[in-house]
Amino acid sequence: FNFITKMATRSERSVWSHLSHGPIDPTFGLFDSYRNDPRPRKVNMAIGIYTDDKGGPYVLPIVKKVERYIVEKELDKEYAGIMGYHAFRQAATELVLGKDSPAIVNKLCATAQTVAGTSALRIIATFLAKLYPYGKTVYMSNHTWPNHPTIFKESGLTVEKYRYYDSSTGGLDTAGLYEDLQKMPEHSIVLFQACGHNPTAVDPKLDEWAEISRICKEQSHFLIFDVTYLGFASGDIEQDAAGIRKLVADGHKLALCQSFSKNMGLYGDRAGNAILVCSSEEEKTIVESQLSLIIRPMYSNPPIHGARIVTEILTNPEFKTEWIKEQREMFDHVFEKRRKLHEALIKTGSTLNWSRVMEQKGWFFFSGITKEQVEKLEKDHGIYMSKNGRIPVVALAAEDIEYVAKAIHEVTRH
Repeated sequence: FNFITKMATRSERSVWSHLSHGPIDPTFGLFDSYRNDPRPRKVNMAIGIYTDDKGGPYVLPIVKKVERYIVEKELDKEYAGIMGYHAFRQAATELVLGKDSPAIVNKLCATAQTVAGTSALRIIATFLAKLYPYGKTVYMSNHTWPNHPTIFKESGLTVEKYRYYDSSTGGLDTAGLYEDLQKMPEHSIVLFQACGHNPTAVDPKLDEWAEISRICKEQSHFLIFDVTYLGFASGDIEQDAAGIRKLVADGHKLALCQSFSKNMGLYGDRAGNAILVCSSEEEKTIVESQLSLIIRPMYSNPPIHGARIVTEILTNPEFKTEWIKEQREMFDHVFEKRRKLHEALIKTGSTLNWSRVMEQKGWFFFSGITKEQVEKLEKDHGIYMSKNGRIPVVALAAEDIEYVAKAIHEVTRH
């Protein structure tokens, strides 16, 4: 009996004995370290989420209002269907492309409601890995969201980088970007961020998007856009979407991966949209059928609550007006945090040039602080931030701005 018991136990324990501990997610792992730090004075700059002046979570008033409105409707909890709610997909697509876009008017957009932006990226990546008839390499900017390479690699694509951020100027490396786009093999897959670039906070201007469009058209590249921060780069959705709309107007048949986690604060409700601009309505139908084959074994049906909130806001003129107003207030609030951080850094007496704080856009400040300096901020001051020096201005509490500025001065002056 003892021999059999020992053999069974040994067998049970050996099933996963070949595994080693997986790497900790760089963003959420950093947040866990912050949360477990016993020091009373500490600052969480790990995750880019919008917070109030006290650093606490914020739910948009319009979202609360619409949730009450939805509850009063006493809607069912049935499946949304593999592709999700049609009204959500239509409204979300119109938001980014504009109602008058030829792609909308001519019904050229294959769409699928997704589990936020991450899922949209994964679905598009899987679609390309399985069905794209050319090279299976995706090119992305030399600094990007840490999850981008993982999503595309796990989907079966090879990942390469193109030049984007110029560390010497704190701006866009236009010459390097244009040259790299021209040198890529024809029909390459290229990932861009629509606006509010994470982590660099640097976006192409409209004339630069025009040149990107020209080169990519000439090279027959297939473009994917991560659309996460719409409305937060300039404070205006139409302006932030101008680059994408220019490319669509130029005839690019591109893919868009849209998220409402940021601009509606629906982080945990996971509302997203995958869009593929097609050449004909017939092609759109075929593409949607292929998307459904990817989605069904992945998560079957998308969640409904967040999609209902987005749909109500975007299709009800009164709600939409309130949302645009509130989003503008959020943009102004982040800009004010940015201004105060810049002011506090100057006030420290630092001799470094901090003009980039005000020149960059959106939720982040790509500070240029080194990995070693970041580690010193964490060790000596309890400030937790990405090793690449990204500061999520959006998440700074008012009471922490001066403390963070002084700590940055302390680690960068030596």
